[in-house]
Amino acid sequence: MKKLFLSIITAGLLLSACNQSAKTASTTDSASTTGAAVATNAPVMKFEYSMHDFGKITQGDKVNYKFNFTNTGKSPLIISNAVASCGCTKPEWPSGPIKPGDSGQINVTFNSAGKSGLQDKMITITANTNPPQNAVHLVGEVLNKK
Repeated sequence: MKKLFLSIITAGLLLSACNQSAKTASTTDSASTTGAAVATNAPVMKFEYSMHDFGKITQGDKVNYKFNFTNTGKSPLIISNAVASCGCTKPEWPSGPIKPGDSGQINVTFNSAGKSGLQDKMITITANTNPPQNAVHLVGEVLNKK
């Protein structure tokens, strides 16, 4: 009698465990599908040019450039931050949402005071895109004053 009782309990536990793993797999599959759907509908930041070469400038000069972009995604694009790799470079970005199909600009000012030689300033833009960060580069050469 004990063996029969233990066999029934063991069988019940095994069936219960199998059923639980099937539910977990089903939940995981639906979560990954939902994530893919969200990524599919995310805004996309498409830059006209991701790099600008300002050429040769004299130490102390300031260079301004506007990185044009278009939201090629399916939902509004919201930029939360833009950070340059150096304090000598200042990015400015639109504060409001950019609708799908609309365009915007990241205005970048590079101050070459105290700089010399080849320069590559990276600007990292954080937005509600997938992936959440995009980067553009401002490059050129700073010549010493004569």
